[in-house]
Amino acid sequence: MLSSLLVRDFVIVDQAEIHFSDGFTVFSGETGAGKSILIDALSLALGARGDTASVREGCERADISAVFTVPESMKSWLDEHHLESDGTLILRRVLDTQGRSRAYVNGVPATLTQLRELGEQLVDIHGQHAHQSLMRPGSQRDMLDAQGGHTPLAQQVRASWQSWQQAEQALRQAQQDQHALLAQRQRLEDQLEELGKLGLKPGEWETLTQNQTRLAHAQAILEGSARALSLLDGEETGIQRQLRLAAQTLQNLVRHDSRLQSICDAIESAHISVTEAASDLQSHLHDIELDPDSLARIEQRMSTVFETARKYRVEPEELLPLLEQRQAEHAASLAGTDLAALQAQVEQARSEYDKLAEQLGKARRKTAQRLAEQVSKAMQGLAMEGGSFEVALEACPPSSHGNENIEFLVAGHAGTRPRPLGKVASGGELARLSLALSVIASQAARVPTLIFDEVDTGVGGAVAEVVGRLLRELGNRHQVLCVTHLPQVASCGMHHYKVEKARSKNTTLSSITLLNQEARVEEVARMLGGIKLTEATRTHARELLQTQA
Repeated sequence: MLSSLLVRDFVIVDQAEIHFSDGFTVFSGETGAGKSILIDALSLALGARGDTASVREGCERADISAVFTVPESMKSWLDEHHLESDGTLILRRVLDTQGRSRAYVNGVPATLTQLRELGEQLVDIHGQHAHQSLMRPGSQRDMLDAQGGHTPLAQQVRASWQSWQQAEQALRQAQQDQHALLAQRQRLEDQLEELGKLGLKPGEWETLTQNQTRLAHAQAILEGSARALSLLDGEETGIQRQLRLAAQTLQNLVRHDSRLQSICDAIESAHISVTEAASDLQSHLHDIELDPDSLARIEQRMSTVFETARKYRVEPEELLPLLEQRQAEHAASLAGTDLAALQAQVEQARSEYDKLAEQLGKARRKTAQRLAEQVSKAMQGLAMEGGSFEVALEACPPSSHGNENIEFLVAGHAGTRPRPLGKVASGGELARLSLALSVIASQAARVPTLIFDEVDTGVGGAVAEVVGRLLRELGNRHQVLCVTHLPQVASCGMHHYKVEKARSKNTTLSSITLLNQEARVEEVARMLGGIKLTEATRTHARELLQTQA
């Protein structure tokens, strides 16, 4: 559950640290005091979208930290994301005036996606305008799926629908572009034939270039090599003979000066190297041929390769990769014009969609019956005696949402026929139905903390008291936080915070105070009787608190 919330420089809150208990906790205060700001701050810590307007005026950043006790169900998620926990989970969000946002989980930098994943397992927030969303068919469908626990199946149906539509689009596109695809395939086949006839092999262009250079300069190589060989091995002035004479001369002197031995050895080594070089050069001279026919053939081959490369606007060494690319494009064109294969893919995708949509429809019908019974029962205690609630599932053409339209129907009184919610329910009835749906949905929820942000809007009197009791009863199973403006609801709380707004140094700040019993009497009396309190309103407040204790 939520243990504490620390808020710094958020909207009109300079600093607030709130410690929470289990059970049912209420927040009350004047309109505009900042009650819902606390819910907004918690939502930010749970990964909601933030903006620079959230930073208190004159400050550099807003900083929100929410501390939770870790439920057993979350330990596997923490292990999977390599996050350590000693039983406490701290979610922190920092937002500055430049729009930069940073998130942390137990002090470790995290992504907003991770915060949202954690938030979905920790907190369920029912906003103050939840009853308005009941008018939208999409919200009704989502609520039914959430209540039945088949949201994952609905997501599978949506993904299957998208796959089916993509296959249909591919088939239509192939049918429309068949002529163009055939022309493209013919062009690719012509290019493949031409490149295939060229028969270029890996590394051939580099070999051709080297051989052409060698044969084109064969005469110069022959003459230069012969001249070099003469310098190395000439009878009179060759380096080889000179080195041999130098070594012999020094060798005769070594017995008189031993220090000449190392020099003599070096000359001997040089003589050996020159002798080997002369031998290698002699062999090379025997291999050099003036072969104009081979040169002509090589240059003709290079010309053919070069002309082909210029035609395709690539370098000669890029012709082989171009061939592989054209082969891949040709294979793709063959697949693209295989209408039978595309049609088979469409039929397979449709079959998969039909199977999943049928499963979803069965699950929805079962949940619809159960939800209708539960809401109809709850309506009897919300000043809608004799009324009934139904969930209509009407067959419709296949869509990403399945094969049925979902519509909530309500009969506000006995003897009337259920009709669409938006056509017969008043604002107060919508608010009460929304609360009933929220409570029923929350009873099935596995999240430990439930938050209701002024969901009691539009109700009052005895109905408000029933609402308070419903929320208090829910507090026996979950940690429930409720922002309310109704004294009947506030008096049902096990814990009561008051939110106040005050001027301080030319700025407006909001503060949050945990009320003791005496202060609760004053606050409930204010909610009952307005700004000017009388002993009668205080007495009424005491009676409300004693009744709900």
